[in-house]
Amino acid sequence: MAKGRIYSGIGGWTFEPWRGVFYPKGLVQRRELEYASRALTSIEINGTYYSSFKEPSWMKWHAETPEGFVFSVKASRYCTNRKQLAAAAESIQRFLGQGLHLLGARLGPINWQFMETKKFDAEDMADFFKLLPKDIEGLPLRHALEVRHPSFQDKAFYDLARKHNAAIVYADHERFPRIDEPTADFTYARLMQSREEEEAGYGAKDLDAWVKQAKTWAKKGDVYAYFISGAKVKNPAAATAFIERLGGK
Repeated sequence: MAKGRIYSGIGGWTFEPWRGVFYPKGLVQRRELEYASRALTSIEINGTYYSSFKEPSWMKWHAETPEGFVFSVKASRYCTNRKQLAAAAESIQRFLGQGLHLLGARLGPINWQFMETKKFDAEDMADFFKLLPKDIEGLPLRHALEVRHPSFQDKAFYDLARKHNAAIVYADHERFPRIDEPTADFTYARLMQSREEEEAGYGAKDLDAWVKQAKTWAKKGDVYAYFISGAKVKNPAAATAFIERLGGK
């Protein structure tokens, strides 16, 4: 029996090509999050990578989504795109302090994404982990690290992540390393190879395989699986087909 719950969704919810394809024709834009959060079980907020939002936005996102739905949040690039991670303290505090806690129980993991050029340095990464708080305003935090350089395929990195109960993002991508290491009490996966020619982004056999893999991950705890990048217009179809294979919402 699975230990954790499997959440699945997409990156963001505002994308013009989804209108009339995922979103019903005529649905007003201000109701897109309301619609998406009832078709999916999670969404990765991507806009936070590029900019910050004021507290009313976080309160609005909470109000428009149903109980049981969760957001993951992509951390600001100013936290991770730097030579010395130890110098990121102020940026991390600014990112976390913008209002994430207002999501309450809707807050899932934070995805700290690093550039492809960022190489593993044990001391540098240890300094970064020390800057990640375990909670914010009394709300427990889950941290996931999306590393993209092959040098991170290193036991020293896995041990560091395990020490801090941080997940290493599993990336289904042709260039990025696929790291499937149980370093936390949850799993974070970004599935980035959807294809235009497939009605649901992925073929039926591929979707079946991802469901089987997610159920295996769920034996260790919650799973957050996002269909993202690739053929972006197809990602909602992939996520909903995945959820259906799991037995629906």
